[in-house]
Amino acid sequence: MLLRTTIITILLCRMLFAAPNQHDIILADFEGDDFGDWTYTGDCFGSGPAHGPLGDQKNVAGFEGKGFLSTYHGGDTAEGIMTSPEFVINRDYINFLIGGGDTGETSIELLIDGGIAFSDTGRDEETLRWRNWDLRQHRGKIARIRIVDTKSGNWGHLNIDSIILSQRRKGAKLAPITRKMNINARYLNFPVRNGARKRVLRIYLDGSSYREFKIELADKKTDVWMFFDVSELKGRQIELRLLDSDMGEPAGFAEIYNNERIAQHKTLYKERLRPQFHFTTRRGWINDENGLVYYKGTYHLFYQHNPFGVEWGNMHWGHAISDDLVRWKEQKIALYQQSIRDMAFSGTAVIDKNNDSGFKTGPEDPMLLFFTSTGRGECVSYSNDAGRTFTEYSGNPVIVHEGRDPKVVWYEPDKKWVLVVYDVRDGVRGFAFYDSKDLKNWRLTSWIGGFFEFPDLYELPIDGNKANKKWIIHGPDGRYLVGNFDGTVFAPDSNQKVPMDHGKNFYAAYTYSNIPPEDGRTIQLVWMRGGKYPEMPFNQQLTFPCELSLKSTPAGPRLCRKPIAELDSLVDTQHNWTDLEIQPGDQPLEGITGDLFDIRAQIQLGKAEKVGFRIRGIDVIYNVPEKKLYCLGDQGPLIPVDGRIELQILVDRTSLEIFSGDGLFSLSTCMLPDDSNRMIELLCAAGQAKLKTLSIRKLKSIWN
Repeated sequence: MLLRTTIITILLCRMLFAAPNQHDIILADFEGDDFGDWTYTGDCFGSGPAHGPLGDQKNVAGFEGKGFLSTYHGGDTAEGIMTSPEFVINRDYINFLIGGGDTGETSIELLIDGGIAFSDTGRDEETLRWRNWDLRQHRGKIARIRIVDTKSGNWGHLNIDSIILSQRRKGAKLAPITRKMNINARYLNFPVRNGARKRVLRIYLDGSSYREFKIELADKKTDVWMFFDVSELKGRQIELRLLDSDMGEPAGFAEIYNNERIAQHKTLYKERLRPQFHFTTRRGWINDENGLVYYKGTYHLFYQHNPFGVEWGNMHWGHAISDDLVRWKEQKIALYQQSIRDMAFSGTAVIDKNNDSGFKTGPEDPMLLFFTSTGRGECVSYSNDAGRTFTEYSGNPVIVHEGRDPKVVWYEPDKKWVLVVYDVRDGVRGFAFYDSKDLKNWRLTSWIGGFFEFPDLYELPIDGNKANKKWIIHGPDGRYLVGNFDGTVFAPDSNQKVPMDHGKNFYAAYTYSNIPPEDGRTIQLVWMRGGKYPEMPFNQQLTFPCELSLKSTPAGPRLCRKPIAELDSLVDTQHNWTDLEIQPGDQPLEGITGDLFDIRAQIQLGKAEKVGFRIRGIDVIYNVPEKKLYCLGDQGPLIPVDGRIELQILVDRTSLEIFSGDGLFSLSTCMLPDDSNRMIELLCAAGQAKLKTLSIRKLKSIWN
């Protein structure tokens, strides 16, 4: 009996670990009318394999037989994910044909134990070419193939054919380029050339993937040094693995180094186009501010962040703190992307004072971050050390749907948490509402259409009367509805959305949570989307924090935005005028130059047709007959009161923020100033006006 069992075991092993002449196993050849038992979501795959170029696609070559998988159904804007059935790895290699886009958002992946063991992309060409993965160390494991297209835009598609398990390798040998490093200091510094080919770089720790991202490693010239905090790895060895080895080894791979300081740290915050009192990250890209929350004297600012380049990608949650909402100190990254296929998109932060979540393990109240995992759904991470470190909830994801960007608020009347999140229902964009008692299990309660991504929801008193409040809801552009919210359904007073700001660079408007009752303010930050910062090691900025209020008007309650009072702490010098008559050609402000100002004016319009300021060569003009204010191609209505308008203009190196009417009017815009012109001038056309009061306050940098 023992001999028989041994023989059977030997035969099974021989079947599993096959001899080199064993036949190939075709996992997919895409020759049928459909995709068989592969599963998929999205609209980029069509109903079956392609048999040639689709739509305006260029000629496709290199596929075998008559069919291949194409994600170009619907063009480059279409997206989707397709997954194979499980299979046993019983050959040494997987060979496949691939063409299409070169990006982590278009990829073919091998999944083992739920993680990405291998991935590959196209090379920005329609021709399919052979690639392979060496599976010898994974023999006997269960695996799946996943084909991913989540890119909208140029080369946002893949061509795939002939996925084959084999004992023979087809195509180039694609062993990664590797390098081992001992970590003895805080930062890894990476040389980057903007516009270089993006390469997948994985950091391995003890043989397992620790971090993964795409980076434009410098091939010759270095444009900027990016950095990554690895202080938790001090005393350990890592291995850097650069994928896409057939593209060669860029010179910058060997120049990555470990140091206690950020490369070129002496230039930080001193760059020519660095905003001096608006938040920017030290290096890299930022967009949506996330999870704005106050806790025990500290304002936390989380934000979408690419730490490895100055363009969008590799979405992490950056983190900065402040004790006055003005001066910021960057912290270690709060949330890391799981992989190039699973980024940490936008969300919110709350303080769980009653430990409803059960996450509390020490004296601090849990700080919870709700975020969209692009590979899983809505997820939660929590901190028990006042936001210094975060742990992912083991039960993630807490919501699975088509949307993103969860906002969580406490609804006091029902003693429950409410989550509002962007979602799509029957092809219609809108916001879905959920509620929960424990911040982990969520119940869908209602839905409101007509909104796209990044919701915000908050309550404000009308004219400061706390007995008369209204709820506000809006998407990232700040176009808002005023109404009532009963913890389940938002009922707008009117379906006509009202613009919060008239500037083209106003996007991702978001408010702070957990502001203490004794403060009582609702404070907002906004991403100034679309600003230009050529040759800078950073990209994008946020607005200066504003206090929100709700004011009665003949058209109904309207939002007001005003810079927070803490701005006064930045005043360096001040010039004041009263009852200053101005007419065309007058320039009483000669000699006042600079690039950081808070300008406040009360202007009696008189007989002037136009009046305003020219700031570093940029006009801020009020057209009296039209009752509109203009700046850099943007405009908005501004109604005078008793023949007078009030203006407050915040001037930073790359932005103007204009406010009027006690905050009823705001216009946020980015600019590229003329370095040779640092003057402020008065403008007046076709008549005389009077400056009842004018204050020009020079401001100090927050980075000092």
